[in-house]
Amino acid sequence: MATTQAYAYKARNAAGKAVKGRLDAASESAAMARLSIMGLSPISVSEAADGTGLSTEIRIPGFSKSIGLKDLAIMSRQMATMTSAGLSLLRTLNILSEQTENKELAKILGKIRTDVETGVSLSEAMEKHSIVFPPIMINLVRAGETGGFLEKSLNSVAGNFESEVKLRDTIKSALAYPTIVLIMAVVAVIGMLTFIVPVFEKMFAGFGGQLPAPTMVLVVLSKAMVWLLPVLILVAIAFSIWWKKNKNTERVRKAVDPVKLKLPVFGQLLTKLAIARFSRNFSTMIGAGVPILQSLSIVGETSGNWVVESALHKVQESVRQGKSIAGPLSLEPVFPAMVTQMIAVGEDAGALEQMLGKIADFYDQEVQATAEQLTALIEPLMIAFIGVVIGGMIVALYMPMFSIFEYIK
Repeated sequence: MATTQAYAYKARNAAGKAVKGRLDAASESAAMARLSIMGLSPISVSEAADGTGLSTEIRIPGFSKSIGLKDLAIMSRQMATMTSAGLSLLRTLNILSEQTENKELAKILGKIRTDVETGVSLSEAMEKHSIVFPPIMINLVRAGETGGFLEKSLNSVAGNFESEVKLRDTIKSALAYPTIVLIMAVVAVIGMLTFIVPVFEKMFAGFGGQLPAPTMVLVVLSKAMVWLLPVLILVAIAFSIWWKKNKNTERVRKAVDPVKLKLPVFGQLLTKLAIARFSRNFSTMIGAGVPILQSLSIVGETSGNWVVESALHKVQESVRQGKSIAGPLSLEPVFPAMVTQMIAVGEDAGALEQMLGKIADFYDQEVQATAEQLTALIEPLMIAFIGVVIGGMIVALYMPMFSIFEYIK
């Protein structure tokens, strides 16, 4: 595969106006061809040094915008629209690479366009960037290319990702309040132990006498914060680094994912979310013409929970032996009876795609309702929690005041 080079160009557009820009191409002739596709008449094309002078792209490590599902959903919808309007795939990719707001995605689309120019299929070009494009998207595009319905596949990808983004936003909104409140409570406790308790300790030291037990506990914790706080910060940093590297390993997922579904407050929400994601992805794959076994494998990988993925491995074996999908699912506690019964009816009636779509719609609504209920329940609980913690510390600090006159005597 030829490597790409950045080229700086001057050209005239359809109105005769001179324009300047940069593009990536395998050669100067390929750059000229791309300019023609863009509707530009080249004046000059020359190799450009990548990122020199004022054109240098400033990157701050850790602050570059990542490529999210929302970016992919917008890209897929735009690609489907341009394809249905009769634009060629190369011209579509060229327009997307020029107008996509996410710079990382625009750069990758430029590489994909270059690969497609050399005769590589769109799905194969996407597969080279599997970190960016999920397996479900690559396989839907491949099915659309094979069956001649790429526009439908791209619309399916966009609809699927839009629904997933909506669900994620629902979960984030449900978790935002308790997370912020918990962080504020921890910061307040650390601040009181570090700065306020020592002041009270010095004030009480001159009174003599024995401090009450709750106050002594705060004093001991305050003295321990000198070494405890740095240790906690280091442990938190080390754990976050370890978690980032190992959270997707099978060993960790096998231990953590079942616990997630059994959490007292959020377990029900996460279970409904997993079922909604499974149903929607499976329905989309079947509707796009992806084979059942391949669909089950991809849906398992994208389910987001090891319990669901493990159950779908058993379903794969059942289907491979000519048996049903609903049978193995009915033995898994994570799938409610309603889900397995609807899937069984869909199999018998030859309407599995429609049944899975109805299940996904139902559980999307359930996730929304559950998230709202949890938010309404958590708000007073978190307020009460903060009141007990902060109020208890204040009471413990002022308990010696009740006998201050005895200390003075």
